[in-house]
Amino acid sequence: MSQTVERALRILGLISSSPKSLTQVAEKIGVHKSTALRLLQTLEKADTVRKDSAGKYVLGFGLIPLAESAINQIDTRGIAHPFLEELASEIGHTVHLAQLIDKRVIYVDKVDGGRTAAMGSRIGLPADLHSAAVAKVILAFMHEVHLSPMLDSISFNRYTPTTICSRRDLQIELAKSYQRGWAEDNGEKEDYINCIAIPVFDSSQRVSLGISVTALSAVAGLDSLRNMIPRVAVTGAAISTQLGWKGQ
Repeated sequence: MSQTVERALRILGLISSSPKSLTQVAEKIGVHKSTALRLLQTLEKADTVRKDSAGKYVLGFGLIPLAESAINQIDTRGIAHPFLEELASEIGHTVHLAQLIDKRVIYVDKVDGGRTAAMGSRIGLPADLHSAAVAKVILAFMHEVHLSPMLDSISFNRYTPTTICSRRDLQIELAKSYQRGWAEDNGEKEDYINCIAIPVFDSSQRVSLGISVTALSAVAGLDSLRNMIPRVAVTGAAISTQLGWKGQ
C-alpha cells in the first residue's frame, strides 16, 4: 500500500474516535507537522475531513454517502444464509430472514427444517405487518417517526380469531415485543402455524432485518417455540456481528 494512502487512512481512523489537532495527528502517525498538514488539506478538499468550531479535525460530510453506499452493497442474504441453515438444521423448523425494503417487510431468505410446515411465505413476498412475527419484531425496534407511516399503511384484515385488528392493539404488542426482545405470531395469519422472531442489528444499532422460526402448531406449540428463543438469539447476534453490530 502506498505510504501516503496508508497515512491518510490512519488519519481517518484516528479522528473517527474524537477530534484531533494538527499536532496530535502528526504525533500519532509519526510525521512532521508539515507532512500531516498536507495530508489533512488533501482530505479536506475531498470533503472527508473538516475542522470543527474549535479548529480541530473531524470526519467530513463527504464520507456519509460513501458509508451509505457501503451499507447498501452489503449482501445480507449471503452473510446470513449459512447461519440460517445451521439454525434450521438444529431445531428442525422453517427459518425465515426478512428485510425492511421501501416501507415493506420482504422475505429475503427461507430455509426449511426437517419438519416443514405448509405456509404462504415465499422469498420476495411481503410479510403482513400486523400478523407476521418477523414484521412485528422489525416494527418494534423502529423509531416512532418511521413507525407511524408504516402503521398508517396497514389495513388490519382479520385472518383468524387471534389476528390483531387495530392500531392500538398492535402498538401494545409492539411495545411488549420491544421490552422482551422478540415477537411472536400466535396463529394470526394461518391458525395452524405459530412463529417467533428475533431482531438483527446493523452497525448503526438499527433493525431492518429479522429472523423467524415457524412451525405447525400441532408439531411445536407457541410455548415450545418460545423455549427456542435463546438459541435463535444466538443466530441473530452472530448475523448482527457480521453486519458490524458491536453489541448492546
